[in-house]
Amino acid sequence: MASTLKSLLARPQPLLAPGVYDALSALVAEQAGFEALYLSGASIAYTRLARSDIGLTTATEVAQTLAHITDRVALPVIVDGDTGFGNALNVQRTVRDFERAGAAMIQLEDQGFPKRCGHLDGKTVIAQAEMCGKLRAALDARRDAQTLVLARTDAVAVEGLEAALERAEAYLACGVDALFIEALRSPEQMHAACDRFAQRVPLLANMVEGGKTPVLSAQELGAIGFRIVIFPGGTARAVAHTLQRYYGTLQKDGTTAALRGEMLDFEGINALIGTAELLERGKQYS
Repeated sequence: MASTLKSLLARPQPLLAPGVYDALSALVAEQAGFEALYLSGASIAYTRLARSDIGLTTATEVAQTLAHITDRVALPVIVDGDTGFGNALNVQRTVRDFERAGAAMIQLEDQGFPKRCGHLDGKTVIAQAEMCGKLRAALDARRDAQTLVLARTDAVAVEGLEAALERAEAYLACGVDALFIEALRSPEQMHAACDRFAQRVPLLANMVEGGKTPVLSAQELGAIGFRIVIFPGGTARAVAHTLQRYYGTLQKDGTTAALRGEMLDFEGINALIGTAELLERGKQYS
């Protein structure tokens, strides 16, 4: 699976990886024709805990979610590993757990604790040397060299663009496979990051509707130089919007009749998840 991701990143066009948060969202994304997925830590917090992305989820919860996804779909999954859930030794355990659960790429960031969504204010970052130690620990913990490590820096909001670029340079020197400079504020900053790194390593662009970074299309971001494009939390926000309408209508009308054209019926959901095929497979064990 990881080698498939490496081959996808070797292509000239950017890889568009939608955010997913469970096996069902991953299955729908796979059926829509995407080639890779991004398991969003924020979306796990939103959907599993109904809480904000402020470091409340655990490595175990992410690993369990990842395992359910990779058991159901064949696409490579980029996994948000937050800060690695602790120090360098915690990072190593996280990498091993995520690798066993089927991660193709593991993302680690340099925020301090408590961490928070990259597009929230009030972030802090750890020392560059400490982050480099955590990245070296992650690389050493891999059992398969084909499992990729993505280094993220949140320093733009804390120390400014130049400091963030210097951090990214140091993280690249550790041997990571891709870089993610979070919350770039303008097209000019996006161009500056790509001018410095795009010819040397895949760069990830994070599109958050209403966030700090201008939202561009995958094609526009590819033209700038980004090789990975994610829309991580939009899935959960779209589902929440739909649920507000669904529950509001049901509570008001006492029926879902007004929404029948906007939802799958019983037959439709079973077709999506492959119930008939699963039951047919079970017959061979009768």
